[in-house]
Amino acid sequence: MFPYLEEFITIALVHLVAVASPGPDFAIVVRHSVAYGRRIAMVTSVGIGLAILVHVAYSLIGVSVLLTTTPWLYRAFTYLAAAYLLYLAIGALRSGPPDKTSPTGDPRNKASSPDISAAKAFRIGFLTNGLNPKATLFFLSLFTVIINPHTPVMIKLGYGIYLSAATAAWFCMLSWLLSTSRVAKIIGEKGYWLDRTMGVLLVGLAMKLVLL
Repeated sequence: MFPYLEEFITIALVHLVAVASPGPDFAIVVRHSVAYGRRIAMVTSVGIGLAILVHVAYSLIGVSVLLTTTPWLYRAFTYLAAAYLLYLAIGALRSGPPDKTSPTGDPRNKASSPDISAAKAFRIGFLTNGLNPKATLFFLSLFTVIINPHTPVMIKLGYGIYLSAATAAWFCMLSWLLSTSRVAKIIGEKGYWLDRTMGVLLVGLAMKLVLL
């Protein structure tokens, strides 16, 4: 029997609860699904998943402990993350109804939410997760409380790769669900309201970071 199976199952369950909870990653994937479609949302999801490896890397070398034990450094990191979330929120809040004169019949708002490149979508996903101080705290607790300090580094790295892949898969699934024809039909031309709702959520998350 795999000697670290129980530890891995615990990690997987804790991660499932964390990734399913609404947060910046959830908000940005929903927004991109509604505003830009399945492909862009999935690229964003991959960016989020790969950013997990950044958290894993600094947790393995102990940087997460430095961040959380140095108040001014952690506060500066938090303000940076809040500013980035507000930047994303502004774009979402500016969404408006689709241009009905568009010959393409695309229900998305081309005027206020122009298409973005896959590279930009990836960067947004990567930075949204990478700059999330809540993720820093999550991985700090994961690598100091749940994972045994005597667990080999290669096993810990394997956990990290799983967490990265599972995160990307979760949000890719969410992207697919939100962009199916049935869901798209329900959202229809009122999809910009969902976009704006995600903008409000991002503002709330930014304020929560600053006020805590």
